[in-house]
Amino acid sequence: MRAPLQFVLDFFTGGDPVQPSTMSPSTALAPPAADAQSVATTPHAATPPSSGDAQEALPQPPAGPWGFTHPAANRHAQLQGVTVSFRFERSRRKSIGFLVGADGLVVRAPNWVPLREVDAAVQEKGGWIVAKLQQFKERQTEQFQKAIEWRHGAEVPFLGRTVQLCVLERGVGRVHGQDLAPEQVLPVTVPPGASVTQVRDAAQVWLKKQAKALFEERLKHFAPLLGVRWQKLSLSSASTRWGSARNDGHIRLNWRLIHLPISQIDYVVVHELAHLREMNHSPRFWETVGEVMPDYAERRKALRQAPVDLKED
Repeated sequence: MRAPLQFVLDFFTGGDPVQPSTMSPSTALAPPAADAQSVATTPHAATPPSSGDAQEALPQPPAGPWGFTHPAANRHAQLQGVTVSFRFERSRRKSIGFLVGADGLVVRAPNWVPLREVDAAVQEKGGWIVAKLQQFKERQTEQFQKAIEWRHGAEVPFLGRTVQLCVLERGVGRVHGQDLAPEQVLPVTVPPGASVTQVRDAAQVWLKKQAKALFEERLKHFAPLLGVRWQKLSLSSASTRWGSARNDGHIRLNWRLIHLPISQIDYVVVHELAHLREMNHSPRFWETVGEVMPDYAERRKALRQAPVDLKED
């Protein structure tokens, strides 16, 4: 496995290099991502903080289309027409630093830099930030798609088995592979002469629809057993996490779990729901998981050996 792809930008001269964050208020199962590193620096003048910046409240995300969200985001910005929710941290570094990594954008700033200076720096480097986030997203997508050839007849992993990708061109009126049982087929409808990319996108729409329905059903099953209530389910496409949970009841599950057996999907679901009781990986957390899933250790081991290239953190 090659090292993760990260993009780092230091704001202010004389800044120390930014290192990936290891702290997060949300908890998650995590996999490993892409490859090279790109660094850019830009000088910027600093001003002393004012007393009004003493309290760093979490702002509401601005209106506009959602673009990129760090799972531990605590600040938001509208950049290049999309919303970027990022993780902001105070540090002992001498400059404002920007890190684009597997989770998204992390911004670090010295304690003496006021928030208005931080927000201004994010706006000034908006183009660079969005470009690197998009590049990272594309690299992640390439990594996950290279194992499947998105053509008619391809075998696609689904719930621990395989289904056959059957392509119907609009106007033809017949799905290739219709002699197969419905549970053996992944049907897609595409325009005549559709490209491999169009077939892949149509197949992923189908897979995500199946994933959303299944995840909701499993959350509804396990939540009462754990005595917790989840409020929202979102599908994730990240290459860094199988899932994550926030203390407000928001659960994120990677749609690519749909490739794996239901036993491993259930483990991830229970793992994230257990975080609604214990936002950590303490012995009490694992006791909580074990209450409803005594064999979680075996399921966890199987998940780590899954053919999809994701792993726990």
